[in-house]
Amino acid sequence: MKGVSYSRFGGSEVLQYGDLPEPKLSQNAVIVRMKAAAINPADIALQAGFGESLMETWFPVVPGWDIAGIVERVGAGVVEFQPGDEVIAYTHQEILHSGTYAELVSVPVERLWRKPKNVPWGEAAGLPLAGMTAYRAVIDTLRASESDIVLVLGASGGVGSLATQLAVMSGATVIGSASASRQTYVKSIGAEPVQYGDDVAEQIRKHAPAGVTAIVDCAGQGALAKAMSAAAPGARVCSIADGGSGVTTVFARPDTGILLRLVDLVEAGSLRVTVAASFALADAAIAQDALKARACGPGKIVLVPEAA
Repeated sequence: MKGVSYSRFGGSEVLQYGDLPEPKLSQNAVIVRMKAAAINPADIALQAGFGESLMETWFPVVPGWDIAGIVERVGAGVVEFQPGDEVIAYTHQEILHSGTYAELVSVPVERLWRKPKNVPWGEAAGLPLAGMTAYRAVIDTLRASESDIVLVLGASGGVGSLATQLAVMSGATVIGSASASRQTYVKSIGAEPVQYGDDVAEQIRKHAPAGVTAIVDCAGQGALAKAMSAAAPGARVCSIADGGSGVTTVFARPDTGILLRLVDLVEAGSLRVTVAASFALADAAIAQDALKARACGPGKIVLVPEAA
């Protein structure tokens, strides 16, 4: 099969596209033929070696944790799925080795969910990691409600766009920060847009004179520090990027209940995954560079087996 791997830590230059051994099928796993795989900032960070002190690495590594595809084979102990089923998966493991930038991926059955029926492959692939992170931030951690004014920093990104929509669904008033070119998009998903910059707190205060009551930081790079003066006393704050005193750090965690709720929301038309761009699997290095440079539009960047 074709796939992308790296045999040393580094940037996009370490990625190699070529033939890889087909994954083995254990009793409680499923072989999925990839139709789309989402690229996440975590892929790039781990590839650069930032997780070396936290996770074991077995080279060569196939990066990627998000996949949408079709079940090709099932293990002897699997009764939940059968060949031909359309599925999504979040394949995070505590060892860096087997990922989703490949034509075939072995997935433990407990990490597999049905694909939303009404969306293309790329949108489905962009749901698991980003969706679970956004849900844990907005619903589980901040517990956003109609009495809140929620600030989403990085509201046009993969996680931020879903966090914005979930906050809007909670009944909260939502303010979303984004670059100048993405203001219209942020407004389209239900938030009042403000622009990144040193005066972002002043912009926020124009919409929330008494301050925001909850903040979810999906931007990192110091955005939270610049916005904190716009927080109301006692505001709840969480971040997927920057930590600090009084800030709850949020990471994705496999959760069947959350993923099923997200799938239902997508199928109901209440939640939308935006795909910024699709790249062929062979162009994974170019796709990673595009993500780092924020060269595409709002939403997720995904890989597909071949260019359309």
